[in-house]
Amino acid sequence: MKPPSKIERNMPEPGSNEYSPVIGLEVHAQLLTATKMFCACKAEYGAVPNSRTCPVCLGYPGALPTINRRAVEHAVMMILAVGGQVQHRSLFARKNYFYPDLPKGYQISQYDRPIGIGGKVHIELGNLVKDVRLSRIHLEEDAGKLLHPESGEDYSRIDFNRCGVPLLEIVTEPQIESPQEAHAFLDRLRQIVQYLGICSGDMEKGALRCDANVSLRRGRNVVGVRTELKNLNSFRAVQRALEYEVERQGIILSSGGDVIQETRLWNESTAATEPMRGKEESEDYRYFPEPDLPSLQIDPHWVEEIGKRLPPLPEERRMRLMHDYGLSEYDAGILTESKSLADYYESVASLASDKRLAAHWVMGEILAAVKTQKADMSDFNVTPEMLAELLASIESGIITGTMAKEIFQEMVDTGRRATVIIRAKGLRQVADEGSLAATVDEVLSHYQDQVEKYRAGKGTVFDFFVGRVMAKTEGRANPQVVRRILKEKLDGR
Repeated sequence: MKPPSKIERNMPEPGSNEYSPVIGLEVHAQLLTATKMFCACKAEYGAVPNSRTCPVCLGYPGALPTINRRAVEHAVMMILAVGGQVQHRSLFARKNYFYPDLPKGYQISQYDRPIGIGGKVHIELGNLVKDVRLSRIHLEEDAGKLLHPESGEDYSRIDFNRCGVPLLEIVTEPQIESPQEAHAFLDRLRQIVQYLGICSGDMEKGALRCDANVSLRRGRNVVGVRTELKNLNSFRAVQRALEYEVERQGIILSSGGDVIQETRLWNESTAATEPMRGKEESEDYRYFPEPDLPSLQIDPHWVEEIGKRLPPLPEERRMRLMHDYGLSEYDAGILTESKSLADYYESVASLASDKRLAAHWVMGEILAAVKTQKADMSDFNVTPEMLAELLASIESGIITGTMAKEIFQEMVDTGRRATVIIRAKGLRQVADEGSLAATVDEVLSHYQDQVEKYRAGKGTVFDFFVGRVMAKTEGRANPQVVRRILKEKLDGR
């Protein structure tokens, strides 16, 4: 149990169960474009610091921005995918503020005329089925990144590589009513951007970032001002920070205090939110139209053409797996959690005769191995073709399921195909009835007490005999043949 935070130690016992949260999220998705939003610099993660910059993204005098067409296309895809309205004329604006990682002293964003308005994201959480409404979707450029030394030096470095990288900001209505709903919303949003191929969705690398606004209400009336939460670098952090903040505000209001409107940071090490600064309003940023960029005019025919190219989204794909492959709703939901996993399964299923067996292996052994290796599905060294070959060996009776797991582990470790491993190790299933009958006789003669118990009506002993025969054959016996021979001998047929 974690020790109480400083806030918790200084507050009275909570009596906040009369309050309910009002939560709105602002999510920034880093778009998968080759170049930045307003210049030709490469937009890539992990490059040498300050090696992907130019006069435009560094804000040198006289450098003029140009709009990245692919970023606009990605924005249109997202707006259409969530059922929003693409605005055929939108404007870029300057958002003015000073921070060391913002070399221009302003950020090019969209303010009163965003590229998209409306839309919704469908979430399911236990028995809750809900559409979270979106207020707006707009394009903007990213800022740089401060690099703080861990050894306690009194300086920080700045990497400007991220300056100008295209971001899509998705803003919800204040309609989310619990930290768990916020987590479910982010899960579904990440699925959508991954399925569209417009964002990696990797929160740990900053490709998906979230700020949260939270206040409390009693009944229908909001009774507390909202606070903004930042530094939420994982879905778990979002949920934990919101849980803490809801409790913190509830304790303040219950004791007759007032919640201060401010921006707070989530501190993972203390599991608490901490004050950062007073909350800014839009007036503080002195928005005005970007003078170096024209209005963004989008041809309706282009929007229609993009809409025709949208890939199947998670819900549609889940229904298709249930219909085409006979999977349960639960299994189809697991297999469509990410596009890469769904792609992998469908590649296996297209080659395997038993679609459910393929699903069982992908959800079990494949996911476990990928997690252990901390690999991506696209980089996993057991390809769909290799797994389908292994499953075919099981179905044809060449190997048992137990042997298959041993072979699979060697496939993971070496990258070799199942047929090569089976041939090299002589791992073939024993199905010869004469050989298996002799092994069964040996087991029964050794366990006469259990034989008597079985014949006296204790049927559960049967599986004990199966296990002993499988052990004596090192898992290579055909289990169906073993069970049939045992049945015949024990029942005296």
